[in-house]
Order: sequence, then structure tokens, then C-alpha cells
Amino acid sequence: MIEIEIYAPGLRREDSLLHFRSQMDLLPHVRYKVDAHHDVVYYEIDDPTTVTPEALMEPFTVANLQPRLIGQLPEAWYANAG
Repeated sequence: MIEIEIYAPGLRREDSLLHFRSQMDLLPHVRYKVDAHHDVVYYEIDDPTTVTPEALMEPFTVANLQPRLIGQLPEAWYANAG
């Protein structure tokens, strides 16, 4: 399992949050929790091969947000990715 945190200024706006959540429905292998007060999304991914880093960023860009990774991508992503 890998955990990733993304900061996205403006996520707390209702329209942005609704767009983001609708896009997350397209990523069924990803669990996420939104901390709207801090504009942060916490991801948990059991199998890093089921989703790419680009796929995690796409829901933000569709919602007109500019995501920023907090920390680094986990090594497991690179070790297990095809």
C-alpha cells in the first residue's frame, strides 16, 4: 500500500470539490479523503500498478486546480510499477 498527500489551493470551493469528486469516481482502485479546510487530499492505494501518478493528478486539473505533491512519491510506486 502507498499513501500520497496532495495540496490543491481552492479545493474547498464547492464547485471545485464537486468536480473533483465526480472525477474520482473514475478511479475505483483509489481510496481518498478530502480535508477541505486545508485543501488537501489523502490517497491510499493498495496496488500501485492500478493507477499512475498522472491519473491521480487529472481530477484536480479537470476541476481547474493546480495540485502540488506533499513530500515525494513513495518508492513502492517505482519498485512495483510496470
